[in-house]
Amino acid sequence: MNKGRQMKLKNKTIVITGGTSGIGYEMVRMLAQDNHVIVIARPGERLETLQKEFENIKTYGADLSKPQEYEALADQIVKAHNQIDVLINNAAIQNTPTYIDDDFSYDTIIPEIHLNFTAVCALSYLLLPAMLDDVRECAILNINSGLALAPKKGSAIYCGTKGGMDVFSRSLGYQLEQTNIRVLQAFLPLVDTPMTHGRGTGKLTAQRAAQDIVLGIEQGKRINNIGKVKLLRVLLALTPRLARNVMKRS
Repeated sequence: MNKGRQMKLKNKTIVITGGTSGIGYEMVRMLAQDNHVIVIARPGERLETLQKEFENIKTYGADLSKPQEYEALADQIVKAHNQIDVLINNAAIQNTPTYIDDDFSYDTIIPEIHLNFTAVCALSYLLLPAMLDDVRECAILNINSGLALAPKKGSAIYCGTKGGMDVFSRSLGYQLEQTNIRVLQAFLPLVDTPMTHGRGTGKLTAQRAAQDIVLGIEQGKRINNIGKVKLLRVLLALTPRLARNVMKRS
């Protein structure tokens, strides 16, 4: 079954990575009033502005493309907040040039992998001590993409990290299935965020994406197919070649 145990997101301690813009910001806006929200994002003006807008949240500045920052960051969070109910791994970057484009930069490969995937693996482990419990229901939610199911021509690193996230999430879910922690995924279509500026049409709004993500957590959906990803799943089941060709050109 896709649905696990349900959880009302009220009076919870929720960690969100990448909460200063797009979907992350919309989730902060939705959850901050009734929960204790902790936001991890790059240090700078946007994080400072977020803290001023939502005075009751706690922010931590960190560059998640740098693994050397993970342990100190997690140690800070666990010491300050000994209980975490939900971890939302949302932060990501998508570099669009192909390997044979003149503007492709070799130096972007490793940081993109670290931000999109290594950080997900690391934080899921490092924050685990604050989540394991005999009483509370907790969740790790990994924000995924329809590109994990069928990649496009561009953004090979992004597609690869999202495919890896899918396999990682399912395997981690097996490891934790006898605990109080559920591992969930939200598979998104193209969403109107700063990351997708100037690309594609018919985008889902960041606000609607955040609403569907939060509802999926509350319903305990292990696999939350959002928007056009529902259609993609059907096409992959019925006509996989057509579905992959459509996604290839997206």
